[in-house]
Amino acid sequence: MTEPARSISNPAELLNAYLDQYRDTVLRKLDGLSDEELRRSRLPSGWSPLSMLKHLAYVELRWLRWGFAAETIAEPRADRVDETGDFLLGPDETFEEIRTFFFEQCARSRAIVALANLEDVAAVGGQFGPSDDRPTLAWILFHVLQEYARHAGHLDIARELADNTTGE
Repeated sequence: MTEPARSISNPAELLNAYLDQYRDTVLRKLDGLSDEELRRSRLPSGWSPLSMLKHLAYVELRWLRWGFAAETIAEPRADRVDETGDFLLGPDETFEEIRTFFFEQCARSRAIVALANLEDVAAVGGQFGPSDDRPTLAWILFHVLQEYARHAGHLDIARELADNTTGE
């Protein structure tokens, strides 16, 4: 996994570069897995690598589109079964469909970020009401980054258990 250039000093550029690095890392962890392995859970919590990719697409949607930009989203938590947080994956959902949805959400997130400053506060509507403590874009991006870092680690473990592949 190649980190962003050490010469980057602009915080927004650095944050976006790390987000892109983790987005790529997640996809690399899934590359080469069979459909069976993409859907198989090897852990007691029950998530599968494919359900994790779907979850991360919804993290992008929830925090940037619905949260920061206050877009109207019919089902912002469609990646979860219920409030327990279990990830939902339909039997007919394919890797290609979920990967395409992931790419679309990442592209939309990049477009939203490109039009804003790190100091900007999330809009009212969507996830946040007028009386909520609305986060800044910087806070949201760091939150999304930590989601990726944590889940990339989960995928490291799942991949090693699947076929002994370790590393990047």
